[in-house]
Amino acid sequence: MYQSYYGFTEMPFHITPDPKFLYLSQTHQEALQHLKYGVVEKKGFIVLIGEVGCGKTTLCRRFLNELNPAHYDTALILNPRLTETQMLKCILVELGEHKLARSRNDLVAQMNEVLLKRIEAGHEIVLIIDEAQNLTFDALEQVRLLSNLETDKQKLLQIVLMGQPELKGKLSSEELRQLRQRILVHYELRPFTRDEMAHYVHHRLTLAGSQGRPRFTPWALRHIHRHSRGIPRMINHLCDKALLSAYIRDAEEVTYWDARRASKDFESLTD
Repeated sequence: MYQSYYGFTEMPFHITPDPKFLYLSQTHQEALQHLKYGVVEKKGFIVLIGEVGCGKTTLCRRFLNELNPAHYDTALILNPRLTETQMLKCILVELGEHKLARSRNDLVAQMNEVLLKRIEAGHEIVLIIDEAQNLTFDALEQVRLLSNLETDKQKLLQIVLMGQPELKGKLSSEELRQLRQRILVHYELRPFTRDEMAHYVHHRLTLAGSQGRPRFTPWALRHIHRHSRGIPRMINHLCDKALLSAYIRDAEEVTYWDARRASKDFESLTD
């Protein structure tokens, strides 16, 4: 509705994880550098923690886009509610293998063979598990055992665990102390400050084709930051609804009242 009215080439506040719209705040830049450092330096285990909607998946896609496909083979697991055997099969399929062993022991042997061949061919292998807080203790232990696969000089697999704060609590448990000791790179995303959020909103409007209209007033941005708590997904929801409110008024500015209407509409949906 408001896209053509304001001259956007696309909707500015989609909630899908499009790397094009990634705004690299200081915390996101630091997170991206931690991911790169962990993989390039072959640290084995890397953990990225962030609240729901903080941009972990978008950041992950940006990270994958920056890895040289001629040098890195990647496996991305988006739904980790898997048994240990299912996990092994899923990783192998992600790596392009189709003839899979049946038993767990045979799958581990196949994994070792596949990884060795790729390392010998000059490739590095990166496994990324999103929403890793949903992994069972048994599945996490299986992931730890995969990190034992190595040559005399390096690990065969670099493993990135991305998840919500619950993952931090799970990793602190006594059952996973061996896994915890292997995590050499760890970073926690923080929400946007108010200034970062203002830059984020301008960034998305500009990428969507804005020519300076509409303008979010300082009081609108203040209200959106308070109610979103600086979380990108919440910011997108509120900005989208506030833009719709301004469009209905045929307005060139998104005001505090538009932002307030947006937050009240959102609260009514979540009550």
